[in-house]
Amino acid sequence: MRVRLLNILIAFLLTSVALPARGQETGKTVDQYVKAAGGGRALARVQTLTLEGTFTSEDGKSGTYTLDTKLPKRYYSELLVGEKNLIEAYNGKSAWHQNAAGELGTLVGSEGMQLEAAAQYYNSRLLNLKKSKITLATVGHAQVRGKDALQLEVTTATGVKRQVFFDPQSHLIVKETATVGGVEQEILYDDFRTVDGVKLPYKIELHRGNDKYDISVTRAVINGTVGERVFDFPIRSQVKLPDLKALFKEIDDNQKAIDKLKENYAGSQSEEETEFEGDGRVKKHEVNEYTFFYLSGNEITTLVKKDGKPLSEAEQKKENEKTQKRIEEQQKREAKKEAKEEKAKEEGKSDEKDEPGIEVFLRACQFVNPRRERFRGQDVLVFDFEPNPEFKAHKLVEKLAQKLAGVIWVDEKAHDVARLEAYFTGDMKFAGGMLANLQKGTSFVYEQAFVNNEVWLPTYMEAHVGVRFLLVKGIKASVVTRYSDYKKFNVETLSTIANPKGATEAPADPPKPQ
Repeated sequence: MRVRLLNILIAFLLTSVALPARGQETGKTVDQYVKAAGGGRALARVQTLTLEGTFTSEDGKSGTYTLDTKLPKRYYSELLVGEKNLIEAYNGKSAWHQNAAGELGTLVGSEGMQLEAAAQYYNSRLLNLKKSKITLATVGHAQVRGKDALQLEVTTATGVKRQVFFDPQSHLIVKETATVGGVEQEILYDDFRTVDGVKLPYKIELHRGNDKYDISVTRAVINGTVGERVFDFPIRSQVKLPDLKALFKEIDDNQKAIDKLKENYAGSQSEEETEFEGDGRVKKHEVNEYTFFYLSGNEITTLVKKDGKPLSEAEQKKENEKTQKRIEEQQKREAKKEAKEEKAKEEGKSDEKDEPGIEVFLRACQFVNPRRERFRGQDVLVFDFEPNPEFKAHKLVEKLAQKLAGVIWVDEKAHDVARLEAYFTGDMKFAGGMLANLQKGTSFVYEQAFVNNEVWLPTYMEAHVGVRFLLVKGIKASVVTRYSDYKKFNVETLSTIANPKGATEAPADPPKPQ
């Protein structure tokens, strides 16, 4: 895997984010909650929270309940009923669960984002919402256990929503509804008691799917010792990491061969872009469709539909002309690059230092929680990565790599990356923030599949981006790109752009990502 994957992220800088805003009524509700829950100072001092309790399920079985949270974004929920141990966790890099059958697995797509959102929500305690990239909107009044309540909608930076209900008398949270790890959950709170200056519920009614658990909290601790291992995959499920330098070199060398094979393929691409207002409402939504092929390792796209409608003949002609111009520009750049490399070779020099290699990723990050899983029907090695605090970054690509954390799925036999999820652990400033500030929490997903038993090709990309330009303009946006309909492509027919001639169907389309 080349650090060139970072370049995918840089491309998303063309879309960006305004800081969240909240209405007067919403702000008042939250302010009243913060005061009732113990005050801003008391809540801000909470680094870790542990709730432990017992319950009896509807079928009469007893069990235990554990909830652990830890700043900045750790979450662990466990229901133990007999031999059934239901776990949902987010360790700051990846989401995972254990089902009733005892099977462990990394959660991807919406299920993974839901657990990440739960970790962010519970650790925020509705403080510093702008910093957390959480937006709030008032929904209205609702009934909770036959009493009036004020309903707010909480939206995280990735667009995951949670409904939160406040008691108008006590101003405390009495109910929450959300989908967590793909399971619908409804939680009701009661019997609040003060622990280290903070109001905590000692009665919890949890509805999880079709199951109901009446939980009595027996132990509540604020700022107790909660180790990082609590949130990580169980040690028994972990494996020994291979030589990462050798593995990444194999992937890197394989990628060079793939870049040439990719030029034999054309396909279709759907790009869905959503821009949001500061309060989380949709400001703009567009869906564009393209045909594309590869030239010198780069995608050459041609717009063919806007919001589901084909372009007119005149519009399509104009788009084809734009594409032809991009082809010519790419060919000129490639010729110039080859001439430069040839000259450097003649002079006994090398340009390799100008292109970042795998060693940057290896030095800027550290790798944890290795495990073997099944992904899209293939055996893969999965591991988390996080910034290496001992690495001193100097170049831009090094600074980018050191601010990334996430999880990666590697097909060791095929020598390529099947999926990559990453997010920025801190703000990334360009020109000291004067040009742009890529905000903490900006995240992206990249997924590819082995097509036609020949070549790895992208199937899915997703980005949730927050950028502030020139200290003034900010945009909050998400971009989802889906690839499909890969066909063999005759590279000699570059003059026919929108629908390449000579294309033949590949045996199968790549699988649809979650």
